[in-house]
Amino acid sequence: MDAKAVESAVARAVVKVFGRAPDRVQSLVGGRRVNRAGAVLEPEVAAALRLLDALPESDYTQLTAEAARRRVDEEAALFGGRPLPMALVEDVEIPTFAGPITGRRYLAHRDDADRLLVYFHGGGFVVGSLDSHDTVCRFLAEHAGVSVLAVDYRLAPEHPFPAALDDARAAFMFAASKAAAWGHDAHRIGVGGDSAGGNVSAVLCQDLAKAQVHPAFQLLLYPVTDTSRQSASYREFADGFYLTEKQMDWYTERYLGDADRTDPRVSPLLAEDLTGLPPAYVATAGFDPLRDEGEAYARRLAEAGVPVALRRHDSLIHAFVSTTGVGRSGREAVLEACGAIRMGLGAGLRRHAPR
Repeated sequence: MDAKAVESAVARAVVKVFGRAPDRVQSLVGGRRVNRAGAVLEPEVAAALRLLDALPESDYTQLTAEAARRRVDEEAALFGGRPLPMALVEDVEIPTFAGPITGRRYLAHRDDADRLLVYFHGGGFVVGSLDSHDTVCRFLAEHAGVSVLAVDYRLAPEHPFPAALDDARAAFMFAASKAAAWGHDAHRIGVGGDSAGGNVSAVLCQDLAKAQVHPAFQLLLYPVTDTSRQSASYREFADGFYLTEKQMDWYTERYLGDADRTDPRVSPLLAEDLTGLPPAYVATAGFDPLRDEGEAYARRLAEAGVPVALRRHDSLIHAFVSTTGVGRSGREAVLEACGAIRMGLGAGLRRHAPR
């Protein structure tokens, strides 16, 4: 076993142990941290932050994009836990104007095929992959009772704005075209994602608001909604809570370059009209730089008459969707999101219909 494999095995063992340790033990490792709203950081999260800081190459803004992508995939494997078994996992080719991209379809149970969630991973438009969010999509498929199509959209800096958005639109249209073959309702397709993926989902819903086939529901997990300015939470959590101001700058520079940061396709919060958008579930984290802009977007949706539920997980940090394999807090948060998906897409209605 080489040094890298040993490091990975040790890290997995340590994370597993601390994920099951009592709060008092986790607090001894991570310390007690309180934000300006008076919320206390979850002890298991504080301990995990301390462990991540101790790992080599923890600041991947000093790495190449390729090296940073490998690092994020490794972290996802560390905290995502063992992949849940599925009835079906298959890679599919999604046609786009720029050439084919890859999607990955998940089906936990054959009876769940009638509702589909198209999922866009987070990672600042620079990192993240089908592999980094494999356990996430399996978890959603199992507990939300829907089939999931994960989309491997093109990443910056090789493919800057608006490549990710072009791929997202193509992926949604592809999913709609597969309704008959895959057994889902073309008018019961939801879209969702975390962080950058939440941005993609929000922009896609705006883009397709008046299309004949459009998303029926949007799942926005700590989404990027305004790249033109820094909110109060952005400044409060600029460093020390996993996602940092430095990382956001690194992402944004590579994705946007000289693009206008007030463009609603970049900053969906700045769109003039949000009426007619699909129902939304917006989840934020109490110790996240993106907290305030995500909540501002939820409020704007509500003001526009869009049915929306906003949930702040006071004691969590950014990227909690990727932590379902350790501890309990991230898992509980994502289980709640699964309940929202069930409500938003009417999951299970066909399975339990009278015969």
